[in-house]
Amino acid sequence: MDPEDSAAAGSGDPRPAGRGAPAVTRLSTPLRIVLGLALVGVGAVFLLVSMTVQTIALVAGIGILLAGVAVLVIPGDGADAPAPGSGSRSLPLILSRGLGALLVLLGAGMALWPAAGAPILSLLLTIALVAFAVATAMRAFRPGADQRATALIAALATLAVAAITVFWPVLTLVVFRLGVGAWFVFLGVQLIVRAVWRRSPARPAPARRRGARWLRTIGASAALVLAVALAAGSGALLGGTPLPTPDAFYAPPAEVPSKPGTLIRSEPLTVGVPAGARAWRILYTTTNPDGSPAVSSGTVLAPADPGPDPLPLLTVAHGTVGVVPGCAPSLSAAPFADGAGTAMADMVTEHGWVAVTSDYIGLGTKGPHPYLVGDAEARNVWDASKAVLGFSELKVSTDTVIWGHSQGGQGSLWTGQIASSYAPEFTVKGVAAFAPASNLYALAEAIKSETAGKTVSAYIAATWDKVFPELNVEKSLTPGSAGPVERIGGLCFNGHDGLAAILRGSQVPNQIFPDALLDGPFGDKLKAQEPVGPFPAPVLVAQGLADPLVKPAIQDAWVTARCAAGIPIDYRTYPGLGHVELVGPDSPLTPQLEQWTLDRWDGKAPTPDCDHLPAG
Repeated sequence: MDPEDSAAAGSGDPRPAGRGAPAVTRLSTPLRIVLGLALVGVGAVFLLVSMTVQTIALVAGIGILLAGVAVLVIPGDGADAPAPGSGSRSLPLILSRGLGALLVLLGAGMALWPAAGAPILSLLLTIALVAFAVATAMRAFRPGADQRATALIAALATLAVAAITVFWPVLTLVVFRLGVGAWFVFLGVQLIVRAVWRRSPARPAPARRRGARWLRTIGASAALVLAVALAAGSGALLGGTPLPTPDAFYAPPAEVPSKPGTLIRSEPLTVGVPAGARAWRILYTTTNPDGSPAVSSGTVLAPADPGPDPLPLLTVAHGTVGVVPGCAPSLSAAPFADGAGTAMADMVTEHGWVAVTSDYIGLGTKGPHPYLVGDAEARNVWDASKAVLGFSELKVSTDTVIWGHSQGGQGSLWTGQIASSYAPEFTVKGVAAFAPASNLYALAEAIKSETAGKTVSAYIAATWDKVFPELNVEKSLTPGSAGPVERIGGLCFNGHDGLAAILRGSQVPNQIFPDALLDGPFGDKLKAQEPVGPFPAPVLVAQGLADPLVKPAIQDAWVTARCAAGIPIDYRTYPGLGHVELVGPDSPLTPQLEQWTLDRWDGKAPTPDCDHLPAG
């Protein structure tokens, strides 16, 4: 029997509002209808109206306040009434009323303080959901209560939704506003229907009432399953995947050769190797950002039948994959997919080149990883190519063309910039950079409040605090950023982990680096990572005009400055292509890059276009 039915049965009366009944009881039906209509209206606004975060907070606060009023002033069932001759009420009722008051306060807080910021508002919403769940559960413990299982299931479903708001503190008010809106509509319709049903002179037969209760139980169970699935999915998305653990191959020997660029060991690599190619992992000596000795790993990709003659060498700087050892490309199931992977495979299998890619120190090997530290990355890249000169399986030319995408684009420009001083044994025939992080300070300034920018900033913060301890980066982050920086720093930026890293970045409430930090020595260090030339060979820079990470305007300004300094740049832009699409297999850059590389090898005249730059 329904809780309110039990009161009617006990009195032999379908609960008319008698003279002795409390005023709240007499007003129960109109209160239900008014509150139900108000909640339906609030839910409709959520579902149909586009709103800012502040407006969402205001409307959500009103809805939570109305839900609190419903818990607080509507009797719910006659079993809550004090026993005859007793002035006391049941403990569940008292707790329920207290939770109703809490919901009213939380709703008022959200409605009156919409500018508090998404994290605080999401916290209030989480507390409100927990309070509502507990209040719902209290129905199962009231004297004479019916539908105990339904109440407990509904309470668990609400707790699961509360867990989702914990996973998504910033996006809760936006992404889940549709779910919250549907919840308000459901709650409002339920109040209206129950009010009308209880005042109907033709009460349903017991069998029909039992059927209705079963339908409510099934509905609550379905809501629980959906909410738990969403919570579990959120945890899985944000948690990433277990990272591979570097094995003994990546451990340096007891005695490490002192000369950078010395090959320590190699082993065949069979996973993710393009058809018609052979591959190896290599371990070699290099240097830390401060110039001290270090060990790095990398990969070599060569034709399946390389032959006895020296082969053209492609020196590759890879893009962002993460900042911890398990993120090394050589540990990945797709070690050659980064950046212009299709073009690189074509250069190897169709044109007979050898491609050498450094993992960089800190990826595979002991760190810290010099993330976006141009000079240090370039030394890692050059030392990988030097190591291959001593690789007995292959013969490679000391003439080379350098490629790089994103982080690797910055790295390729720096690799070319330091070639004459650090690797004089090589002759650079060309330098190609695709969506390079060419002006790191301008990039950090432009994307500091964007999701991808927060992810990149987290990687910088996680590594630069160790690479440049004098900057005290970790102690200077915006409030609330240290925890997300640590979590994002442990995720790779590829595959499933890449999504997790981006989603984690979306949950950072503020920009990670405060403006005061950008304006000080830290900002100066960012500016020092800009490759300004000169470069020893023709330079190609490719940029997608729909790139949300490396902004086209920043790239335009960098190319314009190089041209003004007398450095010719072949600058090619691609409308409609984003950061990753630019180097995709179907990108028009892919065949152009292959031909440009072959032309540089053949000594054909470069094609700079400084006279045809985009209008500023």
